[in-house]
Amino acid sequence: MQKVIAVVGPTAVGKSFFGVWLAKQIGGEIISADSRQVYIGLDIGTGKMTAAEMNGVPHHLLSVADPKDTYTVADFLKAGRAAIEAVGARGHFPIVVGGSGFYIDALLGKREIADVPPNKKLRKELEKVSLDALNVLLRKLDPARAETIDAKNRVRLVRAIEIARTLGSVPNVSAQQSYSVFWVGIQPSQNELYANIHARLLARMKAGMLEEARHLHATGLSFERMEELGLEYRFMATHLKGENSEKEMLTELEKEIRKYAKRQMTWFKRNKEIQWFTAPHYPEILAQTEKYLNLNG
Repeated sequence: MQKVIAVVGPTAVGKSFFGVWLAKQIGGEIISADSRQVYIGLDIGTGKMTAAEMNGVPHHLLSVADPKDTYTVADFLKAGRAAIEAVGARGHFPIVVGGSGFYIDALLGKREIADVPPNKKLRKELEKVSLDALNVLLRKLDPARAETIDAKNRVRLVRAIEIARTLGSVPNVSAQQSYSVFWVGIQPSQNELYANIHARLLARMKAGMLEEARHLHATGLSFERMEELGLEYRFMATHLKGENSEKEMLTELEKEIRKYAKRQMTWFKRNKEIQWFTAPHYPEILAQTEKYLNLNG
């Protein structure tokens, strides 16, 4: 059975940089498990690793889809499984890194995901339903998914309802697990996490995050679609439409990122296989990883 390392945790804890360091130590390659970094051009706003930051470590599933199109969890599963197989065939260790818990659990066998086709009739019915009502409906159909989903993302809510209506509540554990997984979780203190979120948001603004959003819109990405691409792009879209000031945008965005981090932890804490570390204690995690992989040293 293929061995896989999974590095998970909330946003802004340094998972990506730790993943690169770990890959350099054990001969690994990174498989990104981020539902937004798959999109071309969503770079600064998603914290996508630059070539320099990758430090020569191969990365997979970055910038593979047009942001005008929807990249589904089924698309991710197909590409992710192919990447794991290819990395293993090269004699390297696959390291899955990310905070998109639903995607990670689907890829690594913790949740069963069927390729449910779009239901045009249901989508039409839900067009006029309010966000609050969509959340109530999802809580009835799939309480676990409702607890961790972005409650303001209409597209994801409708898709989750679509899947739940077809399959019933999605099982927590799949009947078959294809990989042997060593789960590493990174969880700093709340104060440290909030400080990281604040500093990262300011750094991304300084790096040109807002200009990136302007460019995406200027090259054909609608504000409506931008609002579906995660918190940063949703808030930047509303700002660029003139609905709030830059200060208001940043204040509200930071609050929502904190809430998102809490939802991420709610999801990951259900997985009792994850070994949690309060920070990326590199030597300790490396020692346990090498033991799991039966490596010397």
